[in-house]
Amino acid sequence: MYREIKKACEILKKGGIILYPTDTIWGIGCDATNENAVNKIFFIKKRYNTKAMLVLLDSFTKLHNYVHDFSINTFDLLNFYCEKPLTIIYPGAKNVAPNLIAHDGTLGIRVTKESFSKQLCCQLNNPLVSTSANISGYPAPINFSEISNEIIQSVDHVVDYRKNEINSATSSTIISLKEKRLAKIIRK
Repeated sequence: MYREIKKACEILKKGGIILYPTDTIWGIGCDATNENAVNKIFFIKKRYNTKAMLVLLDSFTKLHNYVHDFSINTFDLLNFYCEKPLTIIYPGAKNVAPNLIAHDGTLGIRVTKESFSKQLCCQLNNPLVSTSANISGYPAPINFSEISNEIIQSVDHVVDYRKNEINSATSSTIISLKEKRLAKIIRK
């Protein structure tokens, strides 16, 4: 695993795109601070750049680097009650590629608990884009074997870790935080 993290980090730091396992499904990723790399992902997915993508972090303590205002107490409370991976859409996004920030200034962030993506984010020392490994409009592949050749051939590196695992679908719970910390559940 560590060799794959090192290789993936080298590619990400050069603006490359990787295909990698996450805490939910296989994802396409790049350094979330690199606008050109983010554009490559939109191109690979044949997706309009008006549809937001989320980012992964390795630690709650890094949230303040990417959103202007957040309440760690609110986050702890929401995370405590959530059994599945939790994506929170925060207002006031900052310090990521502008094309990742939604038109209303929000950004979806998930603190990953899965070992590979967590260590990858830590080594990269930047948030990591995480979007499903499919062409926009097609079903998201749950396992590596379901990823289309078109996607595999479009990325700069396919992580050779957990490729043979058979998983059941686990999407993240999505909660949107509005100003004054009002929460709205988007997906359970």
